[in-house]
Amino acid sequence: MSADRQSGVETQAWVVGTPGPIASSPLRRVRREVPAPGPRELLVEVSVCGVCRTDLHLAEGDLAPKAPQRVPGHEVVGRVVALGPQAQGFTIGDRVGAAWLAGTCGACRYCRADRENLCPGSRYLGWDLDGGYAGHVLVDAEYAYPLPGERPDVEVAPLLCAGIIGYRALLRAELPPGGRLGIYGFGASAHLTAQFALARGATVHVLTRSAEARRLARELGAASAGDAYAAPPEPLDAAILFAPVGDLVPVALAALDRGGTLAVAGIHLSDVPELNYARHLFQERTLRSVTANTRADGRRYLAEVAGMPLKVEVNRYPMSRADRALADLAADRVTGVAVLMGGE
Repeated sequence: MSADRQSGVETQAWVVGTPGPIASSPLRRVRREVPAPGPRELLVEVSVCGVCRTDLHLAEGDLAPKAPQRVPGHEVVGRVVALGPQAQGFTIGDRVGAAWLAGTCGACRYCRADRENLCPGSRYLGWDLDGGYAGHVLVDAEYAYPLPGERPDVEVAPLLCAGIIGYRALLRAELPPGGRLGIYGFGASAHLTAQFALARGATVHVLTRSAEARRLARELGAASAGDAYAAPPEPLDAAILFAPVGDLVPVALAALDRGGTLAVAGIHLSDVPELNYARHLFQERTLRSVTANTRADGRRYLAEVAGMPLKVEVNRYPMSRADRALADLAADRVTGVAVLMGGE
């Protein structure tokens, strides 16, 4: 398929109709024409697309869609089937990944300081731009990741957001070598981050309300796995909050040792209750947020995990059941990560 030719071929896609509770069926399945790539874009045929809690926030209206009928999805693995004349670094047939960060201005003070995740003009796949809950997706070549290696597509897709964002959160938490890490919530990103931290020599304590998630955490090597509101068996050097539950912020802060840091990894969080200075912040405890990631984060993470024996706990859904996948995620029926299988 050439870049200068309208395909005339239709593809399936899921769009956010009227945002609202998942029980109101905010996702609608539609048919759309396969788009032609712009000058610097790749047209990618979607092999798989991971299901992220951010997609659920978009569908339910916690994040307002940037345009009507937006296609969610930002953990995409596929093959290049067409490319614009100025798209560099890829050829037809290449396996590529498309992730959350889809564009930046390249000129602001954040971009110039290697902090492009804070660019005021940043754009995101599945929010500003149509994402991977579809047969095809357009990706700016400069924001696509080449994906060499033999790891199956279905296991690579979660690395492109759940993995990369967990890596960014780990950096923000400033876990010292061999340190004690607390992980609050144990879904897609957390189960990958725990393995990454364990491979680096950390002691990991998991705190989550799901009994099945606690079982998985112990299976993956966590030193302990308890209820989300319980105290870990020892003080923590660092903690990451993956659950979008503001009530857990003071709980996690209270579990930190002196000088510890809590990083909040979600793009959406319910309200944080009042903090007590002496109990939650004194003795140089730090509370930090995590905002997206840089492409450098993504490249470093993908390179490092290439040699790790990660166990990616995958729940497969046909693309035709994206609505069911989000409903299961909303109801905490997904242990690990849900992945939509393209062409099904």
